[in-house]
Amino acid sequence: MDGAQHIQVSADDANIRLDQYLVSHLPDVSRARVQALIDDEKILVDGKSSKPSYKLRGSEVIDVVGEYQPPPLRAIPEDIPLDVVYEDDDLAVINKPAGMMVHVGAGATEEERNRGTLVNALLYRFRALSEVGGDMRPGIVHRLDKETSGLIVVAKNDVAHRKLAEQFSSRRVHKKYVALVHGWPKKLKGTINLPIARDMSRRTRMTTRGSGGRDALSHYEVKEKIESPYGKFALVEVKIETGRTHQIRVHMASLGHPVVGDTLYGAPGELRVTKALKGMPSKMASLERNFLHAAEIELQQPATGKALRFVTKVPAALEDFAETLRHPEVRGT
Repeated sequence: MDGAQHIQVSADDANIRLDQYLVSHLPDVSRARVQALIDDEKILVDGKSSKPSYKLRGSEVIDVVGEYQPPPLRAIPEDIPLDVVYEDDDLAVINKPAGMMVHVGAGATEEERNRGTLVNALLYRFRALSEVGGDMRPGIVHRLDKETSGLIVVAKNDVAHRKLAEQFSSRRVHKKYVALVHGWPKKLKGTINLPIARDMSRRTRMTTRGSGGRDALSHYEVKEKIESPYGKFALVEVKIETGRTHQIRVHMASLGHPVVGDTLYGAPGELRVTKALKGMPSKMASLERNFLHAAEIELQQPATGKALRFVTKVPAALEDFAETLRHPEVRGT
């Protein structure tokens, strides 16, 4: 619906409600949106504002004089439990569970905007947060993917937010992740220095092969090699110097070793038995999330400059899954 429109009501449409009439005469506009346009006085009947329930006489001229502009989305508090690892007057460190979005995107609908995000939980727990990130991202200095668990830093005030953001941008924040990947990397230690860009053919993905990518640097170290009936896997620690979208997932996949559970970057949804043990039934194992956990973070307290370091254990669900691979005959998978 673009620009002003003028609609002449015919005698055949007498006694029809205004909102019902407009739904049938304005393509791709819902009744709720029509009612919002009427309430916002963007629809005039014979030059005057009206009500959605107005009954047409059959001779009116209806003017649609503008688009309805919904109010800007603003996250609201929601009572969701949080695992608060640390808290002071300037910041908090949260151990985010997998499956929780940090915040909704700019394109979220009214119905989606306040449903279970970290921001909703933070607003309920702390009441006041920094406003640097805007109405939809109060307190958010950096992000974790929805299916990645682990440590995330939150700013309580604008001064702290700006100082923390400067630490991130100058690479003075040190982060370590734990990941389980498919296969065994050729080197036990390595550095991946590949720019990351949006995948133009699949917009939900990132890629190391696109043009105009932003620099991205990851260091990995293999901590354990696992050979199981489901194939070979490596438990790795990854330290990142940059914080690009999906960075670890994209970088490990670029080596041919996608993160277990990460179907977006080539990991299978289910692990099939490739070499059954004696007496072991042919079954499959699956992981409902990515095997990626933000296990450690080091930074400076923004007001005092004091060094802070936080460590959190790999979630039990991931530990159990790794044990399934190490000892499938015992775990009964």
